[in-house]
Amino acid sequence: MRPTALYTAGAIAAIGVMLALRSEPLEWSAAQKEIESVEKEINRTEDETQTRVQHETLDASQQVILLGKLLFYDRQLSVGRNEACAFCHMPEAGFAGPVSELNRTTAAYPGSVRSRFNGRVPQTHGYASFSPVLHYNALQGDLVGGAFWDMRATGMRLNSPLAEQAQGPPLDPNEMALIDAACVVYRASGRPYRSMAEHLWGAQAFAMRWPADIKETCDRPGPAPKADPLPVHLTPVDRGIAQSTYDKIAEAIAAYEGSSEVNSFSSKYDYVMAGKAKFTPYEDAGYQLFRSGATHCNECHRDGGPGEEPLFTDFTASNLGLPPNHGMPYYQENQPDGSGFTANPAGASFLDAGVGGFLEGPANPNGEWTPRAKSFIGKHKTPTVRNVDKRPRPDFVKAYMHNGYLKSLKEVVHFYNTRDVLPRCQAGAPGEKVTCWPAPEHPETMNRRQLGNLGLTSQQEDQIVAFLKTLTDGYTPTGK
Repeated sequence: MRPTALYTAGAIAAIGVMLALRSEPLEWSAAQKEIESVEKEINRTEDETQTRVQHETLDASQQVILLGKLLFYDRQLSVGRNEACAFCHMPEAGFAGPVSELNRTTAAYPGSVRSRFNGRVPQTHGYASFSPVLHYNALQGDLVGGAFWDMRATGMRLNSPLAEQAQGPPLDPNEMALIDAACVVYRASGRPYRSMAEHLWGAQAFAMRWPADIKETCDRPGPAPKADPLPVHLTPVDRGIAQSTYDKIAEAIAAYEGSSEVNSFSSKYDYVMAGKAKFTPYEDAGYQLFRSGATHCNECHRDGGPGEEPLFTDFTASNLGLPPNHGMPYYQENQPDGSGFTANPAGASFLDAGVGGFLEGPANPNGEWTPRAKSFIGKHKTPTVRNVDKRPRPDFVKAYMHNGYLKSLKEVVHFYNTRDVLPRCQAGAPGEKVTCWPAPEHPETMNRRQLGNLGLTSQQEDQIVAFLKTLTDGYTPTGK
């Protein structure tokens, strides 16, 4: 049975308190309407996919992909049975955040515990399957690959950054908030796709003996207490089965995210490169600027070379010199919530250390990377700009960069162009993002070579924006 109310009155009140200090107040009725529409689409997609599984003859590849899709759209795999992976990654928004009002205000999205918000913007899953296992390129002096804004899903264990990324949100207390990986397996064992999973993975996939208190344990939001880090108490053998099945769940989700449904290479750009369409003069001017040495865009957002797919990212990380976005509710999450969890003890003084924070922390699996942590403070992974403008309607607002500080492609290009030219100002000052910029969060590692003073005119900025819009999948050539 599906929950009919996405937010309880208590959760709404909690969110209201956190948003009271925002300069861009959230219009609750607009957000609720959008959220309900997204939830209906999630339900519709899940039902449609389940029907396909039941009534179509599928080959092995299709089975794995559709199982991954069912898992991706399954709200039962969150502590409150109210949030699927897809809630933050819908196709109509380029597999990024699908709620315009949240993008405009909070930038980050609420988790299954609705008063908890993440500290970063949902990152697109589109074309993420091409990211290699994280490694250090000594000649470049750079880390390459991985997943998440801070690269912490290295791919070293499962040989797939995207699969390891899929294991993050279900256990993240600010996202799906399950208390134990075994809870994901337990919840999946009761879903309609169980027989399909057993067919693909073997009869042992859900053969563990669950403790008597499994339901109560898995209904408690994470994180797990330090004194009991695996609160689903299983025998060592059953724990091994549960972990193996959790890995298979992640690999299935990654198979869906790596499918042609997610990565279709069907933008106007692709048609132009195939000789089946032409850029407008304005778009072509933007493309030439994008590829020019004057803008450096193509150095990080690579459009491919010999033997390369045009993925529009080099899978490295950079500190663009963005100011913090104190409009994110995460900055107010400095007190214990109803479950005793404090998401951000630092409160308003929090600084997002990005890749450097991952390298300094316990999740870093490679001790050789640790000494490089300081040079990566404030750096975040370079996203693809494919589908960077994909939106369900013209007035839909998107949130750009890891903290959602920028709200339009014009603002993004203007920031790259003028970051070091325009004067500094306080957040909320008149002219912010147009004639002045607030100070960067981490100036010590800021990229000063490839952006900040590009010398572009406003028209040239607009031309680059016009080109970026040609990267939206689903293009239909004129006359087709």
